[in-house]
Amino acid sequence: MLVTIEGPDGSGKSTLAAELRDRFPDATFTREPTDSWYGDAVERSLGDDGADPVAELFLYAADHADHLSRVVQPALARGDLVVSDRYVDSRVAYQGATLAAHDGFDGDAVAYVRDLHGPFAPVPDLTILLDLDPETAAERSAAANKFERADYLERVCANYDRLARAAPERFVRVDATQSVERVRERAVDAVERRR
Repeated sequence: MLVTIEGPDGSGKSTLAAELRDRFPDATFTREPTDSWYGDAVERSLGDDGADPVAELFLYAADHADHLSRVVQPALARGDLVVSDRYVDSRVAYQGATLAAHDGFDGDAVAYVRDLHGPFAPVPDLTILLDLDPETAAERSAAANKFERADYLERVCANYDRLARAAPERFVRVDATQSVERVRERAVDAVERRR
């Protein structure tokens, strides 16, 4: 079973992943960007305000493909519960927002990014979407990089909303303004209901 944790920066994804690790110690826990050289390239692009959005998308896609082959698919083949802090929906929400604002891109950016991953990325069994308003997300993340600004996060949140509305059977929305304990409780319940 593949469970993904999604939401804007500052919503508590990594905190929730740590909480779930305590509850499901035998699961495989992972995250994107990864700690591979592909992930390093992604991290470098985060610090570059002038990075080309299309090139950046393909860095993320390469990191994701490597992540699937090295971690996710082997764990699923073993029958593990796999919990990933970010997955394809992050790319759709974030790179979709970036491409939509890019003068050189013509078309539905969200659909383009989603369709790019479709042929090789397994669809999660469950996606826990941590809902948080853009202003609070930017404040919590301290706007440390170009993707953590409130105006940008507003577009990201709109993309997450679009994804959740399109696949309500997969997404479980959790109010990220609640206590860590309440968020954990909702997430654990969602995972146990799908197992």
